[in-house]
Amino acid sequence: MDLSLSPSLIPTPIPFKSHTFTLFTNLPNLNSKSRNFLRKPLISRQKRPIRAQSSNQTPIDGFVLEDVPHLTNFLPDLPTYPNPLQNSKAYAIVRQTFVSPEDIVAQKIVVQKDSPRGVHFRRAGPRGKVYFKSDEVRACIVTCGGLCPGINTVIRELVCGLNTMYGVDDILGIEVYIIGGDGTQKGAALISKEVEKRGLQVAVAGIPKTIDNDIAVIDKSFGFDTAVEEAQRAINAAHVEVESVENGVGIVKLMGRYSGFIAMYATLASRDVDCCLIPESPFYLEGRGGLFEFVEERLKENGHIVIVLAEGAGQEYVAQDLQQVDEKDASGNRLLLDVGLWLSHKIKDHFTNDKKMVINMKYIDPTYMIRAVPSNASDNIYCTLLAQSAVHGAMAGYTGFTVGPVNSRHAYIPIARVTETQNIVKLTDRMWARLLASTNQPSFLNSNEVIPEKVDQETIEVINSISDQLVALLIW
Repeated sequence: MDLSLSPSLIPTPIPFKSHTFTLFTNLPNLNSKSRNFLRKPLISRQKRPIRAQSSNQTPIDGFVLEDVPHLTNFLPDLPTYPNPLQNSKAYAIVRQTFVSPEDIVAQKIVVQKDSPRGVHFRRAGPRGKVYFKSDEVRACIVTCGGLCPGINTVIRELVCGLNTMYGVDDILGIEVYIIGGDGTQKGAALISKEVEKRGLQVAVAGIPKTIDNDIAVIDKSFGFDTAVEEAQRAINAAHVEVESVENGVGIVKLMGRYSGFIAMYATLASRDVDCCLIPESPFYLEGRGGLFEFVEERLKENGHIVIVLAEGAGQEYVAQDLQQVDEKDASGNRLLLDVGLWLSHKIKDHFTNDKKMVINMKYIDPTYMIRAVPSNASDNIYCTLLAQSAVHGAMAGYTGFTVGPVNSRHAYIPIARVTETQNIVKLTDRMWARLLASTNQPSFLNSNEVIPEKVDQETIEVINSISDQLVALLIW
């Protein structure tokens, strides 16, 4: 279908924050007889609990399928076509080319014997029937936000997947693949709703892109492994620098606006980091158990110290000290103050003026070096799977979904599900405990100076419980 020839198909821009997406205002009326792919009763298209049946027809409660929209929800008479992959030489030796409509992916795989089955998502992959004719498809790829290792791989694999697997030549138009973070995915959700409102045969697929790894539900976002690996270079450089001088203090600032995953994993991957500071874990400088005390101890023990710092850590302290008010960028994100420079000056002033110690400060900010590097082997493979899964889902008629791995299995997830909250480091999880055990740094959770709203409710409850137990022991 050549949309460029019709004057009624002039694109209408839909603004979203700083980005503009394009939709076609009209499409030819499709009145062909329906050949919808029959789905079994187990599969629900609504976000509501459904009851699963076992082989002996005994009901199993607690099974929930959080499904994604499908074009047939609002275009029930869409025709279907055989998937071109059935004639693909590459898939000729595959035992099971197509994913069963009954295949689902569990959000939680660690459960107890009698616990409910819980939330599930539709498994990603090619289906036996598709809802687009290859020679009529126009695909559009939209990228938003900053650079991220692997983004070129995703774009390439979207184009190659559409072309080599489905014979699509026109990569511009009505299948929309949107690559970006939570703000971009919210924009994709708005596009999907507008498409449904207008009754257009347009599939909207999202691919999460955030180097901070702060997208909820999925195991990780692409580019994260590369970022952690590249951060090692900066950490190693800082360690070499501070080890070669007297009282060397190295501070490495890494990405992490609201989530400290890069800083945490880079610290765990290194054996040279003495302290890791992230947005989720407030810290304080002065007093017993504070950062200054810890730095002094390490300098006396080792003669040097390396601190890894996420860019979003300690923002409240910097703002209070510099008397800065919150400012936002064009996308509505808070503009971060340079906590790395601030902390460098604070440590140097404290030891030079108060402790009368000469220290050698080394501050490294590798942010743009990390963002611009090519993706590593792991991320390249991951980006290929993301792109191909998105292509398969859109061709199968699914829309308004984000693709990503859930417990290592790729699934189609409702966009609203991944944008309703951000993925953050949980201080009560074992991974943060492993970091504390590795660095032997203080937890910074025993001072009234810690800003309570920065600590999640679960952590506060654990701290209060520990405090109550200590009080009971003292009384006893």
